Amino acid sequence: MKHLEEHFKRAQKHDRKGQQALYEMFSAKMLAIANSYVNNIHDAEDIIMNSFFVCFSKIEECREWKSFPFWLRKIVVNNSINFIRKSKNILYSDVEMSEFEYHEPEWNDEGEDINLDEIFSKMPDGYRIVFNLYVFEERKHHEIAEILNISEGTSKSQLSKSKKWITDFLKQKKDEKQYAK
Repeated sequence: MKHLEEHFKRAQKHDRKGQQALYEMFSAKMLAIANSYVNNIHDAEDIIMNSFFVCFSKIEECREWKSFPFWLRKIVVNNSINFIRKSKNILYSDVEMSEFEYHEPEWNDEGEDINLDEIFSKMPDGYRIVFNLYVFEERKHHEIAEILNISEGTSKSQLSKSKKWITDFLKQKKDEKQYAK
């Protein structure tokens, strides 16, 4: 992150070149984050544009240049979730954890290629959103429940189901690969 401090300070003064430099430094990573939530590159691009607009209009709220990447990420995640709320009706099944069992898979590492983009593009929206918030954003279930307006039990069951879905997906891919041989 060479020159982050310099670009950040320039952007705080509403200097266009400083803003452009920050955009160039972070736009690709933030686009990937937004796309991991909305699963549509065009929507993710709109979210990124809106997120940078919010970022640059409120950059004074971010007091330290070292925290800028985390602050920007939070804006992108929040904008992604707000976009999903407005544009999609996601059904979260409210199943008690006792009704659903998940067992950790036993993997042999045979150098298998795992395509995360493919996994997240095919994962059901409800699973993907809870999984992202829990795993990548390190949110607790009570926070996820509040963000998504669901119960804490629903958050837990969606996470468990997402793990099972990933396991089943990878097993299916492995079976397809073996069958093709």
